[in-house]
Amino acid sequence: MAAPIGLHPTATLAERVLLPGDPARALLLAESLLEGPKMFNHHRGLWGYTGLAPDGTPLTIQSTGMGGPSAAIVISELVDLGARRLVRAGTCGALQPALQLGDLVTATEAIAADGTSRALGAGERALPGPDVLPALLAVAEHAGPVVSTDLFYDPRGLERPWSAGGALAVEMECATLFALAAARGIQAGALLVVSDLVLPARQRIGQKDLRAAEQRMGRAALHALSLVGAP
Repeated sequence: MAAPIGLHPTATLAERVLLPGDPARALLLAESLLEGPKMFNHHRGLWGYTGLAPDGTPLTIQSTGMGGPSAAIVISELVDLGARRLVRAGTCGALQPALQLGDLVTATEAIAADGTSRALGAGERALPGPDVLPALLAVAEHAGPVVSTDLFYDPRGLERPWSAGGALAVEMECATLFALAAARGIQAGALLVVSDLVLPARQRIGQKDLRAAEQRMGRAALHALSLVGAP
């Protein structure tokens, strides 16, 4: 690969990778999921760790930063280095009343309302890998389409049309991950914690509850990965 921009690996990369956006979540998941974690990357503040998961198989947990452009750099470099099964372990804002703070959502598709996935060749919707999706469906309370957007603080008022169109939640990186995975021939999926209720009024989860939900998400995502065979 060309000289990396986002990652300067300092440990071995596992073929299966969890992708939180937040570096602090990467550390939390490494501490709770890995035996003997070693820092895989700290360049640009994108913390990553590799260690043995409870099933005895290596696992890398690598933060992507916020948004499609940052995620695209990290994911591209991980694939160049040998990653083959990727699961985004992120957060989302609920667009449907059935979702509650702390719930887990499996993305069955990403509505590409962002620029990065479109630049990568995605159409209106990007799909997760067919091998990873069934395992993720088994570990979440909810499953359905999510919207990937470029804006966290979005003044356009698109949340209600997205909700009316059937989207369960909104987030920022799934479409990029799915588009890159399809282009590179690897398996990818996404498991998300509901960190915000967007409609009818915005409500944010408490920090203690968020950390507990993130740990639950990490265990669930790892269990799903353990059900997916090597490519």
